Amino acid sequence: MLRFFPQKNKYIQEESSFTFNSEGPIPKHVAVIMDGNGRWAQNRRLPRIAGHKEGMNTVKKITKHASKLGIKVLTLYAFSTENWKRPTDEVSFLMQLPVDFFDTFVPELIKENVKVHVMGYQEFLPEHTQDAVKRAIAQTKNNTGMVLNFALNYGSRAEIITAIKEIAQKTAAAELSPEDITESIIAEHLMTGFLPENLRDPELLIRTSGEERISNFLLWQIAYSELFFTEALWPDFSDELLETALASFQNRNRRFGGLKETKEEEK
Repeated sequence: MLRFFPQKNKYIQEESSFTFNSEGPIPKHVAVIMDGNGRWAQNRRLPRIAGHKEGMNTVKKITKHASKLGIKVLTLYAFSTENWKRPTDEVSFLMQLPVDFFDTFVPELIKENVKVHVMGYQEFLPEHTQDAVKRAIAQTKNNTGMVLNFALNYGSRAEIITAIKEIAQKTAAAELSPEDITESIIAEHLMTGFLPENLRDPELLIRTSGEERISNFLLWQIAYSELFFTEALWPDFSDELLETALASFQNRNRRFGGLKETKEEEK
């Protein structure tokens, strides 16, 4: 089919002025907005679901490479609370995708020592999707390597509202006082609160497909994240492009609101 219906807009690897250094700083937590599956398929005159299927193959490839590079947490935006607005057949396919994905990939994740976690409002997912998620989490619970964290039926504003309600309930029950409410307390009640404190906030956020917006993803957690945008559609995202994003990160001046000393000032 691809021979008769070639891709209209073929992605060409972008030139980068930075070179990835495997011995340089590696972000401990990388988050990715995996955008462009549908457009990838449409460029090939294929149904949108073909793009989602190919996107899952990219997840497998990038997960293994991220683990190899020493990334500690890889958070992938798989399905947002707004994605229910999509056509019913596409949503149904997306809800089946975790079942097929985990059934085939979990043995490789165990071999790679990768631990699966899923954050989001899982109670609203179809039962077969919930079951697949629970199995993957249980089967990889003893792994001690990289955490592969899927944001599934996730929305950051809803997450923040949920956290505020939980904190308000504890305050009403006198378990917390207003003075106890700090950034750390709020972070503990967010969906990334299962992670150690030093891993909760992504150091690098990647978005594919040329869009340059956050789309209700980790709004609290990315306050100081470095952002990397690429024209590549998610199915075209490669190991080399991941390294390009990491090379860009390695050359950022991360000041966190302060001033970074120059080499002359350090003397």
